[in-house]
Amino acid sequence: MTKKNLALEIIERLKKEYPDAGCTLDYDHAWKLLVSVRLAAQCTDARVNVVVEDLYKRYPDVDALAAADAEDIEEIVRPCGLGRSKARDISACMKILKEEYDGKVPEDFDALLKLPGVGRKSANLIMGDVFGKPAIVTDTHCIRLVNRMGLVDGIKEPKKVEMALWKIIPPEEGSDFCHRLVYHGRDVCTARTKPLCNKCCLADICRKEGV
Repeated sequence: MTKKNLALEIIERLKKEYPDAGCTLDYDHAWKLLVSVRLAAQCTDARVNVVVEDLYKRYPDVDALAAADAEDIEEIVRPCGLGRSKARDISACMKILKEEYDGKVPEDFDALLKLPGVGRKSANLIMGDVFGKPAIVTDTHCIRLVNRMGLVDGIKEPKKVEMALWKIIPPEEGSDFCHRLVYHGRDVCTARTKPLCNKCCLADICRKEGV
C-alpha cells in the first residue's frame, strides 16, 4: 500500500471513529482562537479554556486587549505557563490587529506568520478552522501518530512533517484529519502509556513505527 493510499484509508476510518472531531479550544471569534492557541503552547487545551474565561471578562474585544498592559495580561494567563512571553505576544498581536487589520484576523497564511507568537502550527489551525482553507496542523499528536502509522518515516521536525503530509493528504481533508489525530492520540494512541492497539480502528494497517 502506498503512503497516499494508506493515508486515504486512515482518513476514512478516523472519520467513522470521530465523526464530530473539531478544535478542542473554545472560541467564538477568530481573535480568541489566536489568543488561545498562543496560550496552549506547553499547556493543555482544557486549562486554556478555563483561563481565557477570566481574560475575556476583563478584556472582551481586540481593542480592550490591545490597550491592556502586558503585566495585567500576564497575571491572568500565568496558570498556562510561560506567562510573561505569552502575555507579551498577545499584547503585541492585538495591537497589530487593531492598528493594521481593523481588529480582524488576516485571512492570509504569510500575514499570520508575521504576527507575534504565531508559528506554522497556529497559522494552519486558524486557516483551517476559521477560514475553511486547506491546513495541516503538526502538533505533538500529529507528529507522533503519523510516524507510528508509517505516513512519514522518522521525521520529527514539525515543518518537515507538514510538508510530507501535504504530498499525501487531500487538501480538503487536512484540517479535520489533524483534529481527529488529536482525539485518537489522547484516547488510544497515547504518548505516556503503551498505545492501546487492541482497541485501535487502525491496528491492521498501522505500521507502528516511530515514537
